[in-house]
Amino acid sequence: MNNVSQLAAFAKRDDLAFFVKELCGAEYLHEIRLAPTAEMLDAYKKHKGSWDVYAALFLDLMQQRQIEKELNPDLFDVPTALLCSEPTADHCHRRLVVEYLHEKWSDVKAVHL
Repeated sequence: MNNVSQLAAFAKRDDLAFFVKELCGAEYLHEIRLAPTAEMLDAYKKHKGSWDVYAALFLDLMQQRQIEKELNPDLFDVPTALLCSEPTADHCHRRLVVEYLHEKWSDVKAVHL
């Protein structure tokens, strides 16, 4: 969501697209439907909100967005990386996305690097 912020460093949208293509031969896709709203993120990060509340709200949002119907499962037929600024998957929206899609599609699984 903040992939153009100066705080994103080398992970800015255009830089990331370049690196992913050059280093991995892969495509970069910024899929906003897999991101929390700014309000959700602010409540959790800036205002030190509860992870459980944030996770429930984000899962609700994915359900409202019907990402399992809006996204093409074929996107995940090739190795796919979901990126986030969190250092681990414990409190990260990317884990929630994979778990949600696994529940809906069953053949999506995560390897946390």
